Amino acid sequence: MTIGAVDRSMTGSPPANPRRRRGRRALRSPIAYFFVLPALAIFTVFTIGPTVFTFVVSLFKWNWFKTSNSTLQGLGNYADLLGGQTNPTFWYSLLVTLYFVGAMVVGGTAISLALAVLLQRGGLYYSAVRSAAFLPHVTPLVATSIVWVWIFNTRYGLANMVLSWVGISPQDWLGSATTAMPAVIIYSLWHELGFLVVVMLGGLTTISPELSEASRIDGASPWQEFWYVTFPQLRPFVLLVVVITSVESLQAFTQFFVMTGGDPNYSTATLGFLVYQVAFVFHTPGPAAALAIVLFAITVALTAIQWKVTRFAHE
Repeated sequence: MTIGAVDRSMTGSPPANPRRRRGRRALRSPIAYFFVLPALAIFTVFTIGPTVFTFVVSLFKWNWFKTSNSTLQGLGNYADLLGGQTNPTFWYSLLVTLYFVGAMVVGGTAISLALAVLLQRGGLYYSAVRSAAFLPHVTPLVATSIVWVWIFNTRYGLANMVLSWVGISPQDWLGSATTAMPAVIIYSLWHELGFLVVVMLGGLTTISPELSEASRIDGASPWQEFWYVTFPQLRPFVLLVVVITSVESLQAFTQFFVMTGGDPNYSTATLGFLVYQVAFVFHTPGPAAALAIVLFAITVALTAIQWKVTRFAHE
């Protein structure tokens, strides 16, 4: 017996984990960093670098044509942004964004969970339906947005045709401030639900069949079984769907650009669309960069809050 082993037996401390020791040696090895270097370089060039550059631009009245003529503004761009100097104002666009995010989170979570429960059975038919439900998620946003513009067409659209079958008068879906955002939400849910259903189906595979069987033996109804047995075990997956949907909805831009252009009356001008408008329509990159940094901060804060909630749910 070695002296180290005697010392550990005398102190009562457990031996070190061999896997942990190998991990520490790998972190100290220059070869490990050599293998990580290509991925780190790509991440730095395409993510960290642009983020730092955006923050720098947000502090200047930036001149695209001659950067040496750019003048330092400090936090002036942020003050103008929060003071309502954009059109539409930052606060109005924030409310529009929260409306879209809230609808996507609630609708996406509820509908994907319901579809996952319906499609969790095996068999060729259910497999085909699951594949069909996932297909919209892999279609290009621009192409499908154009298709849905025609679906919401006032005179020839499929949406108004369906409404006429139930006796509802045609709607100016994308031309009315009342219906434009719901129309974009319907399209966005159609496009994103496939991925969310896959996440929920993955969560349902982890459900303990013994607990479900025990609840049925005890006389629980299908709803009671779902609410008191299935849903508590699905909570981490539900929170993951909430986080993913929140982040993607905060950054949504393409469908608003193609389907409505932020109109009518800026009723669909989200923060993501406002960044584009301030930068490339009004040609003021400094305020646009400040808005992008604020949007990034909102995304990080929301993700951190949801991560804390996730950890609390696990505990």
